[in-house]
Amino acid sequence: MVKRISIYIDGANFFHGLKIVNKNYSDLCFDFERFVRKIVGKDELVNIYYYNAPLKEKFNKWVYWEQVKFFDRLRKIPKLKLILCKRQKRLDGDDNEYYVIKGDDIHLALDMLRDACKDNYDKVVLISGDGDFAPLVKYVKIEGKEVVNYSFDGSGSRDLLKEFSKENRFVINKKTVNKFFWRRK
Repeated sequence: MVKRISIYIDGANFFHGLKIVNKNYSDLCFDFERFVRKIVGKDELVNIYYYNAPLKEKFNKWVYWEQVKFFDRLRKIPKLKLILCKRQKRLDGDDNEYYVIKGDDIHLALDMLRDACKDNYDKVVLISGDGDFAPLVKYVKIEGKEVVNYSFDGSGSRDLLKEFSKENRFVINKKTVNKFFWRRK
């Protein structure tokens, strides 16, 4: 039986997971379209949601413009919805500025719950290792949906991972990443 699948990608978590695999890796060079096709297989893709926040141009123009190109490439992927959230300035103990992404987790959770309650999919794929999503996974399973997780080797939260059987939990490692790097022509 063909299943209807929706995929939810925590972009910041994915970026940091790649850095764990290799500090030189970047999501800018990852082929999300091929990766999603591999995940979906012969099932029907309903939607892909990708959550992240744009960088500030004033800090690093090259990285900023590379991310703009990356987001443009994502927008061209059929059925992908790019949800851009905000970066909020914080100060550490030494008054050094840093930024955190705000709103991505709640947008992902609301979108996944809405789609589950509206019966928009049979199976959902969460690409994140963030433990904050453990209650979300429990609820979506209560709604009768199959939930699958892809997270990076060594970066998945124990609270999140215990929500998945071995059949529904997949590890993204260096071998996986290398299969899906996007190469410029």
